[in-house]
Parts: sequence; structure tokens; C-alpha cells
Amino acid sequence: MALWLGFLRSLVIYHNPVSIWAWRRFYRDMLVPGDLVIDVGAHVGMRARAMRAAGARVVALEPQHPFAGYLRRTLPRDVTLIEAAAGATETEAEMAVSSRHPTVSSLRAEFVEGASEAPGFGHVQWDRRQRVRMVTLDGLIARYGLPRYVKIDVEGFEIEVLAGLSQPVPIVSVEFLPGFPHLTHAVIDRLSALGAYRFNPVQGETGGFLWPDWRDARAAKVWLDGLPGDATSGDLFARLPD
Repeated sequence: MALWLGFLRSLVIYHNPVSIWAWRRFYRDMLVPGDLVIDVGAHVGMRARAMRAAGARVVALEPQHPFAGYLRRTLPRDVTLIEAAAGATETEAEMAVSSRHPTVSSLRAEFVEGASEAPGFGHVQWDRRQRVRMVTLDGLIARYGLPRYVKIDVEGFEIEVLAGLSQPVPIVSVEFLPGFPHLTHAVIDRLSALGAYRFNPVQGETGGFLWPDWRDARAAKVWLDGLPGDATSGDLFARLPD
């Protein structure tokens, strides 16, 4: 019962018409029809649908039950769904699942172990385990081509996803969690090793950049370190110079 309550909770949260409209507008401004995008951690598919509405060709990854099954039944037929996680190698891994709060299910043990002391996570319990298949971004690129944009939302596992990427992608976004700034620092360092990325955050589901300009890695880290632990999470976007 808890699993299905958590699933319904996610549907209510992410099928918010205001958020759907905001992200559709956002991706219309960022993408052009025909762009290839990879959505790592599609969850209920709100972002995948928004990117498709902008005319993008979408490859969506989601390993978690019952979300993968929901996407398989409801995503448009021209969205490619892969029921797998992404990581450093092609293998299998164990995901810690929160039945009541499935948005924070994670493949990263450090995240799960440290979350109990982080603001906003005290009520969360990871009560199940699920074995998942893992692919790499390099493998997806070899199969589908180089994407214009990769969106990564995997609850602390972002650095492992990027470990499976050996070349720069024009635009990448990763979830940032204010209670775990060191995880995003590692992501910034990894992206900076791949290319001369500039950064700009989106907080919450607003679908709008926080800064009027794109800033360097140091500025992004300073901003992250200045956030209170209970601040709203969001997406840190990284973009290569045109």
C-alpha cells in the first residue's frame, strides 16, 4: 500500500499544471525541434513530455517500479524509454527505495546514510531494495548519437552518471540538494574537466534561471555553499560556450 501511495503522491506533485506550463516554456526557449535529449531519472515523465513538446527527440531512463511501468504505458510512442539507471559502467546495482517518498530513492549509499541528518529528510525511510540494470551515457551516445542536452536527477548519484560520460555535451543539468553541497561540488569539478562549462541554477519547479548571466565554477560553488540546508532544491544547468 505504501508503494502505491508514494506513486500517487508523485503524480499529484509533478502533474501540477503550473509546473508543466513553466517547464514547457523553458524548454521551448532552450531547445529547437529535432534536438536529441537524454532524461536520466524520468520519474513520472513531466520533463520528458515538456522536452518532447519543444520538438526534441527524447530518450528517457527510469528504473524504479512502478514508475517505469507507468511511463511505458503513458509516454508518447516517439519517446524512447529505457528501464534502467545510468552509471559509470554497464552492470547491475541495488537501489534503496523509499515507498512513501519515491522521489528520493537512490543508488548512492552515502546519500541514504547521511540523509537522516539533513534538513527535510528526517521523516524519510528507505524501506525496500530494488535491483536495477545500469547503462552508461557513453553507451547511449554510441547508440543514439550525441545529445544537445542531458538532464540528470538521481538523488546524489549524479557524479557516477557523469563518470560514464567521456566527452562534453552542450548542455547538462543536475539536481542540486542544499543539504549535500559537496555532491554538487564534485559534479561541477567533473563537468569542468570535460569542458569550459558555465553555470546557472533553477530553483524548484519554476522553470526559470536564477541568474541573468552564466557564471564560472567557482561562483556556482560559492552560491551552493551559501544556501541554507533547508533551501529549495533544484537544477544546476551547465552550458558550453557557443
